[in-house]
Amino acid sequence: MHNNLAGANSTISADRPRPTGHDNSDEALIRKVAAGNRLAMQVLFARHHARVYRFILRLIGNAATAEDLTSDVFLSVWRQADRFEARSAFSTWLLAIARYKALAELRRPTDTASEPEAVDVSDPAADPEAALEVERRGQILRKCLTRLSREHREIIDLVYYHEKSVGEVAAIVGIPASTVKTRMFYARRKLSELLATEGVAEALA
Repeated sequence: MHNNLAGANSTISADRPRPTGHDNSDEALIRKVAAGNRLAMQVLFARHHARVYRFILRLIGNAATAEDLTSDVFLSVWRQADRFEARSAFSTWLLAIARYKALAELRRPTDTASEPEAVDVSDPAADPEAALEVERRGQILRKCLTRLSREHREIIDLVYYHEKSVGEVAAIVGIPASTVKTRMFYARRKLSELLATEGVAEALA
């Protein structure tokens, strides 16, 4: 998987190279990618790979597979850049691709079931005096998130971690905005109940 991506994109790295031109918006970069600009592809990868990886990891719970799927997502972006029509934000289109691949992976039969791996969502810049409390709350939140249904977990992830609007979530998930609102309501309520049983309140305020 990684070798394919590297071959198509000349070793995309986490460094942030600067493409030529003044417009470095996602939309401008994807147009350059569609024209075969590999440097623009490297910038998009550096800018978005972490959020794509974390999104996939929260859905499937396996770090190695999430890493492979993340590479696959950006390989698809490289190959399908000309299909981006700017009807939504690039990040919305990107997460829709990531979601499609994650769900396809979840549908594959597996020989063994594994517990979801922990995802570090704590703030690394937190006050040192509050670090232990932040970590404790973070561990509790991660545990509670894994107890939500996949549909509710992805809604929480998109709204709170990716700061997507109801309309953007609807576009990513492929459901009406009204359904997003309904799922969000029940997801928040269920997560609040789970957090309350762990002694954590108002986590989603």
